[in-house]
Amino acid sequence: MPSRLAFVGVWLVLLALLGISMAVTLLELGPWHAALNMILAAASAVLVVWFDMHLRESSGILKLFATGTIIFLLIMFSFGLADWPTR
Repeated sequence: MPSRLAFVGVWLVLLALLGISMAVTLLELGPWHAALNMILAAASAVLVVWFDMHLRESSGILKLFATGTIIFLLIMFSFGLADWPTR
């Protein structure tokens, strides 16, 4: 079980990512705006899954299924994004 200090550190990093995400809304980045926000959201999701949902301490089979789920979602999103320019 991670210590309280680890959870406080993760919470502070999540707050920093939230602040960066809010600051990005004030910048004119053009098409990079959405990409940067997606990267920040993915980083936040990874931290929540790894620490708050205790994936770090789980068995190998659970890590395998979590990785498979992420790969499946990436494939599904890539199909959707590949179809979008043709419309």
